[in-house]
Amino acid sequence: MQQRVLVAALTFLAIGQTSAVNADEIGELRELIQEQAEQLGQLQKRLDELEAKQKQQDRQVEEKVAEAVKDQQAAALPDSLKWAERIKISGDLRYRQDHTDREDASRPGRWENGVYRHRPRARLMFEAIVNDQWDVGFRIASGSDQSPISTNQDLEDAFSKKDIWLDLAFFNWHPESVEGLSVVGGKIKNPFYKAGNNQLVWDGDLNPEGIAAKYSKPLNDTDRLFFNGGGLWVDEDDTAADISLWVAQTYWKRTIGNPDHVLAGATYYDYGNIESRADLRSTWGGSNFFGNTTSGGLYKDDYNIVEVFAEYGFKCGALPTTLFANWVRNIVATTSEDTGWLIGTKFNKAKDDDPGSWEFGYDYRQTDADAIVGGFNESDFLGAVTNSRGHRFLLKYQLAKNLYWLMTYYLLEDTSTTSDLDYRKLLADVVWKF
Repeated sequence: MQQRVLVAALTFLAIGQTSAVNADEIGELRELIQEQAEQLGQLQKRLDELEAKQKQQDRQVEEKVAEAVKDQQAAALPDSLKWAERIKISGDLRYRQDHTDREDASRPGRWENGVYRHRPRARLMFEAIVNDQWDVGFRIASGSDQSPISTNQDLEDAFSKKDIWLDLAFFNWHPESVEGLSVVGGKIKNPFYKAGNNQLVWDGDLNPEGIAAKYSKPLNDTDRLFFNGGGLWVDEDDTAADISLWVAQTYWKRTIGNPDHVLAGATYYDYGNIESRADLRSTWGGSNFFGNTTSGGLYKDDYNIVEVFAEYGFKCGALPTTLFANWVRNIVATTSEDTGWLIGTKFNKAKDDDPGSWEFGYDYRQTDADAIVGGFNESDFLGAVTNSRGHRFLLKYQLAKNLYWLMTYYLLEDTSTTSDLDYRKLLADVVWKF
């Protein structure tokens, strides 16, 4: 009996102890749940604050955007001045020091005193978009005379005022119905491709007059075919047939990469009514001799010229490089002086928006007397004289955005005279563009 009472007592104590332990654990669990509930409440409050702050920032951004739109609308031109948005104005100013030395004809191997000239050039261009298919433009430029190959203005004549000439006046039709076609007319930029931008046939400043068309067509992802042609009016004469020039050009270009490409093409130039006509220098009021064969001051030959050109662009190390060549022949010349050619190269590229960039160029050319019509080729190369040969070196350095320095050096030989005089010429230019 006593044993039973003892067991019962022990069992009761064990149950009581277990109940006490369970009660403590439940209390701890309640405290933990309460703490977590408080933390969740704090997190929710923080989230509400962040959401309110984000909404406020969104409202501020929307207000700023609306204000900017309002300001833009307020600054927009009135309808009466909307035409100004279709006008583009650009131009450049070049200041040049020109130094030319000539071999002394009476003392071969020695040089005469050089001629120094300071020659600014100023040009101002206006272009307007008429509609989606028509543009027009004109440019005025400085110049000492009517020459079509120079807009240089000599600083001379006791501070006299200087002339301004109409350098360009053109329309440009690019119909939406014929992709890749452009038709230009008036006094126009030269529409014909020049490999490496060389000046064997055309001076860089020459702007022909007439109507020309340019058309290009892609053959595939890498190849493109180009066609250029035009009818140009060289000289109008009331007493004789007008001198004209008809041109047809085609070339192919394959783009391999940037700047890798291959280009090759040909041009045919057909001058009309030029044979037995007065030297074109007479139309400009100039006295320079341009080297073509004449008889009694009249052109001895006609000029039907075939041109072949090629260009290859690639990278030499990290430098973009271009090799180019040009060859011309007057197929109706009556003399053996009927051929001209040029080879050249360019290293690197000076860019308007990259101060410190630079480029170097070189070319060598030889032009027989009747290979081309003198007076239209490079003016700085012996004054556009044919029957000449020589080297040209070029170095260009970008001083700042839209501001560069250019130095060009020539070693030339005038073969139009029996003495074959040598010339040295240095041009130092600073050019501002806008």
